Amino acid sequence: MRIPRDLTALLVALAMAACGGGDAGSDEPAETPAAEAPAEAPAEAPATQEGPLPEGVTAEMVTAGQQIFTGNGICYTCHGMDGTGTQLAPDLTDDMWLNVPADPTLDDVVELVMAGVASPVEHPAPMPPMGGANLTDEQVQNVAAYVLSLSAG
Repeated sequence: MRIPRDLTALLVALAMAACGGGDAGSDEPAETPAAEAPAEAPAEAPATQEGPLPEGVTAEMVTAGQQIFTGNGICYTCHGMDGTGTQLAPDLTDDMWLNVPADPTLDDVVELVMAGVASPVEHPAPMPPMGGANLTDEQVQNVAAYVLSLSAG
């Protein structure tokens, strides 16, 4: 099946904007219209680690964070709908942490999401602050809680 050139250009532009490849000179956070939401929601919620939640994390935070991760937070664009990574960004479900301490706290992950990753250790796409989305402090906390809950480490 051949994809029309206009559609291909649109998809490339959306992917670049979501992964920090947009206008680097802009101070405005990236906005994502509802039409850019994923075509399919995951069939079931991604698995989180077994056992107790990390310190400072509640089940409500994890649930809210998953909705943000797979929705208006646009994290799924680079990390995949289930957080297992893509060629652009790392797997968040394994026990390897690339840009935070080996055993990160909620605050460590919040700082990472807030600051972004200008120079990724292993992947080609830098992560802009808040992944390029316009998130509140509470939304950042929830995304960080969800990411921590995904880790097997």
